[in-house]
Amino acid sequence: MIQNLLEGKRGIIFGALNDKSIAWKVAEKAKQQGAVFTLSNTAAACRMGEVRQLSELTGAELIPADATSVEDLTTVFSRSQEILGGKIDFVLHSIGMSLNVRKKHLYNDLDYNFLDKTLDISAISFHKMLQVAYKLDAIAEWGSVVALTYVAAQRTLFGYNDMADAKALLESIGRSFGYIYGCEKKVRINTISQSPTMTTAGSGVAGFDGLMDFSDRMSPLGNASAEDCANFCVTMFSDLTRKITMQNLFHDGGFSSMGMSERAMSQYNKSFEANDSQK
Repeated sequence: MIQNLLEGKRGIIFGALNDKSIAWKVAEKAKQQGAVFTLSNTAAACRMGEVRQLSELTGAELIPADATSVEDLTTVFSRSQEILGGKIDFVLHSIGMSLNVRKKHLYNDLDYNFLDKTLDISAISFHKMLQVAYKLDAIAEWGSVVALTYVAAQRTLFGYNDMADAKALLESIGRSFGYIYGCEKKVRINTISQSPTMTTAGSGVAGFDGLMDFSDRMSPLGNASAEDCANFCVTMFSDLTRKITMQNLFHDGGFSSMGMSERAMSQYNKSFEANDSQK
């Protein structure tokens, strides 16, 4: 990779929890590429998680915040500009949580209070983040905002549950706000649809190991890792991608364009052979 892609740029990275987090990898890569940034997660995550270690490793100040709180987000953007010495050049939204998934409620038996929380945390927080930044004029011209999403926003994947609805809303927010922010401030907003990745949040989805294996067999290039995603995020934050906005960018080894791969078909046929031999 070209070095110093983010030299002189200031950013905010939301959602790093531990070293399995994509946001954690993004922070490491952004640091390597010359950026300075702040980190933000919930007060509980900052207190009990490993994100303070990341703060020390990268020299990034940690600002506890509830991403569903406009007041907290206002503090994050205001404080970040003070700490970093100017407007923000890039923002990562890597936030998602479903109590319905955690509590094993099926999609046809959702708890609607949980659904409200899923949508607020996983998608509406993105709108709140953008609206706060817009009203504060906190993002520099030609700045870049990226949110992480998943192909379940377009296709039904068993077990992903109400998170699929949240990701669909997240992507829509990126397009709608991308138009306004692009016309008025030259700020670009995109979503990255990442391969299934064994993060703390991802591992809570039923049958996640099987889902990862299936997508890996289906994808010509195999699954994209968290580190691969971090490299892509850094590229999207850089000046190399100035004219990309309002896009949902698939970063999944080709999975989103596939119907059936030879590897997956071979495994599928073997399952029948095994069943036939047991008759």
